[in-house]
Amino acid sequence: MPNKAKLIPGLAVLVLVVVVGWPLASCELSYFELRADLRDIASQNAVRIGLAPASTDEEIRATVVRAARKYEIQLGPEQVTLQHTGTAEDPTLYLAANYDVRVKLPLYSFTLHFTPSSAR
Repeated sequence: MPNKAKLIPGLAVLVLVVVVGWPLASCELSYFELRADLRDIASQNAVRIGLAPASTDEEIRATVVRAARKYEIQLGPEQVTLQHTGTAEDPTLYLAANYDVRVKLPLYSFTLHFTPSSAR
């Protein structure tokens, strides 16, 4: 009987950790995935090796919005920052996004702010 008395509070703590931890972990995981996609998009590998023409800023923003949608991140084109630097021979593209996610927990909810970027 004493073992069951220890097991019930232990299981309750485990359930609490999962209920609270999963929404937070999923937001963080989405952030890391979007950040990796921003780095891939900013590298413009297909353009560098001549497989594709250079994209316009609007096309790049649309690509970032589509990437965010894969991770259930609500992002508009106005939330995407583009910055072109470098030379014509060696252009560099910096991308960043700015968004908030509402985390809903039992009896409590709050907003997390994320700013993933292509910077290393």
